[in-house]
Amino acid sequence: MRGRDRRPIILVLSFVVLLVGGRLLPDWGLFLATVALAKGLVVLGLLLLMRAGLVSFGQGLYYGLGAYAVGILGQQNRGADGLLMLLLAVLVASGVAAVLGLLLAGYRGIFFAMLSLAFSMVLYGALVKSSALGSTDGFNIVLRSVAGLSPERYGRYLFFVLSLTVGLGATLGVHRFIHSGIGRLAAAVRDNELRVEYLGASVRAVVYLNILIAAALAGLGGGLTSLVVGHVDPDMVYWTSSGEFVFVAILSGTGSVMAPFLGSLVFEVLRSFAYQYSPNTWQLVVGVAMLVVIALLPAGLWSIFAVRRRVG
Repeated sequence: MRGRDRRPIILVLSFVVLLVGGRLLPDWGLFLATVALAKGLVVLGLLLLMRAGLVSFGQGLYYGLGAYAVGILGQQNRGADGLLMLLLAVLVASGVAAVLGLLLAGYRGIFFAMLSLAFSMVLYGALVKSSALGSTDGFNIVLRSVAGLSPERYGRYLFFVLSLTVGLGATLGVHRFIHSGIGRLAAAVRDNELRVEYLGASVRAVVYLNILIAAALAGLGGGLTSLVVGHVDPDMVYWTSSGEFVFVAILSGTGSVMAPFLGSLVFEVLRSFAYQYSPNTWQLVVGVAMLVVIALLPAGLWSIFAVRRRVG
């Protein structure tokens, strides 16, 4: 008889520890942790796609859509609440994915990756040409409250708690989805699509659903990032942003729904310190460090915990 799944309990306990520990962090530490949590949501969506054998180089599309949805609502409605902004970010990103996914669900491998990238670059081109949205400079976001609380009064800790809470909810939801009947089919689709069809399941429906969830998570991550940073610009949609998410997904590994957040935090901290101490060559420093990590841990950072469990 299978033992009880303890991962949700571990997630809740981790939430409590981080919630308390966040009070001890300096402002710069809270900022990095909050951004890592927000971007970890995008990588969490990539984890779902990778379980189905898909790699998307276009998640920046949904990430940017979520960010711009938050920014535009903030401009149009100066009193809009942060939670309402995030809801709009999810709706916009998943709505676009619902349309594009009808086409993307029919492709695999490099064709899926390049087509998703093409859609992202189309949006980037449109944003760069749009003077109403700030063109290449983007624009700042006006935020009055989050669940009735003033950001000016509570500072960065409010954004940290918001990102932590949203991250916990999303992670628990994805964990439940992965262990559901249709969620388990993703690995089967990756291994043998024909056999899945013979079993009576729709491969296209499984892929389409994973695309929708990954897009919603990316939109949520983009909305959170824009609230934390207070600014949006077309670079959030550019192919380098999408490539960064894929890189972090590979760095994290797919062994756990918590892995994307660990990988995102390591990446953000490393990039921040590399830029501070080596501003002219920080990309080289980050690249070399990441290659060393991947060489030593080909299954991702989360494999450290898997090894420790086997040893224990």
